[in-house]
Amino acid sequence: MPAQIFGRGTAPGRRHPVVALAMVLPLAALLTVAFGGWEAVALNASSVAGMMGL
Repeated sequence: MPAQIFGRGTAPGRRHPVVALAMVLPLAALLTVAFGGWEAVALNASSVAGMMGL
């Protein structure tokens, strides 16, 4: 019943993966900048490189 109220029909369709990615990336970028994620990624990459001997 709720699907008919919101005009989606009886069977919900699936989104194309590119559409889902376009919806998620702006929020992910915002959260990364807001919580200092760039520094965390750089620190972890440096640690992994050190463990690998690079």
